[in-house]
Amino acid sequence: MWSTLAAIAWGAVPAAPAIAPLVVLAVALYVTVPLYMFMRRGFGWRRYPTAAFRLYVVRPVLYSQLLLPVVTTVALLGLLIGAILGAPRAGGQIGAVVALIVSGVILFAGWRGSRSLVVRDIDAVVPALPDAFDGFRIVQVSDLHLGPQTSRRFLEDVTNTIRRLDADLVTVTGDLIDDRAEDTSLFVAWLDGLGTPRHGTYLIPGNHDVYAGWPAVRTALERDSSAHVLVNESRLLTRGGAILALIGLGDPAAGGRSPKGGQGDSAAPDVARAFRAVPAGVPVVAFAHNPALWPSVAERGAALTLSGHTHWGQFALPRLGWSLASPFLEHAMGAYQAGEALLYVHPGTGFWGIPFRLGALPEVAVVTLRRGPSAGLTVGASRAA
Repeated sequence: MWSTLAAIAWGAVPAAPAIAPLVVLAVALYVTVPLYMFMRRGFGWRRYPTAAFRLYVVRPVLYSQLLLPVVTTVALLGLLIGAILGAPRAGGQIGAVVALIVSGVILFAGWRGSRSLVVRDIDAVVPALPDAFDGFRIVQVSDLHLGPQTSRRFLEDVTNTIRRLDADLVTVTGDLIDDRAEDTSLFVAWLDGLGTPRHGTYLIPGNHDVYAGWPAVRTALERDSSAHVLVNESRLLTRGGAILALIGLGDPAAGGRSPKGGQGDSAAPDVARAFRAVPAGVPVVAFAHNPALWPSVAERGAALTLSGHTHWGQFALPRLGWSLASPFLEHAMGAYQAGEALLYVHPGTGFWGIPFRLGALPEVAVVTLRRGPSAGLTVGASRAA
């Protein structure tokens, strides 16, 4: 594809016909060599990738992988149309430029979207909810993917928004960090800025926390923060003499269960163990990063499950109930209900890969528990944070 673009670019600068092809080949080398090194080293970087490295190396590689097939295809289409009109090379060059401009506009809009934090109010009606927990407010963020690529200004907006909402409880439903255990220090520093909600902050692992090395991540979280890390465990909250159970699940990316059935450092999901200490008749709110766990959690009796993971594909058409993740996942976005079991799939607060979000804006969800005659989720419209 790079060779095709270089050939089409020949003569784009009439005074120096070889200039444009050389620029194309230089760009190709700039973005292909790092990709080769990344793959050669087992899909990882030998050293910790700094913010500058991610900005000037990783991000151009990712953008080029998205743009290359699009620009090449449109350039070839322009070449064919140009051939019909007697100017094939000019047609190809015009096609490439048009593709770059349109793609650039879309990517810019997605970049703006990745920084457009919104708040969404959700009412979860739980018939078995004790009166003491009626109105209990849970702030959910998910998929922060904290790392050197994270905008500090955006992160400050998230912090200020959560503090302003004054929730009873805060949960981060997985993918706390991006891809290196070293990023945990950034996450812990962010946690410190949140303060202490009345009923605490609860964390569960996501697939990226597993990829980063969950044992090291969990050790740092428990050593350096006051947040509660729940992996196939439960916590009982008391309020006005009533009890509400919280459970946190591991993530399927961790594979099988830990050796000898013990908890150890495994982040693999174990639904039976998560429910083991929950008293009969106590309503359960579950935190499960991957919504694929919801059927088994609902079968055990969880009234409400809060998930993330899908990012809504980072591109969605909410009015149509469709996202880029919808063709691949049964529970891809928004609210679901099966009997009295409820699920909310959060669109994520950070981003993965490139900073791009359209129709799936970064969100802080405020989930208010309500007591009522029949279960249901009411998802309000998003508003600017």
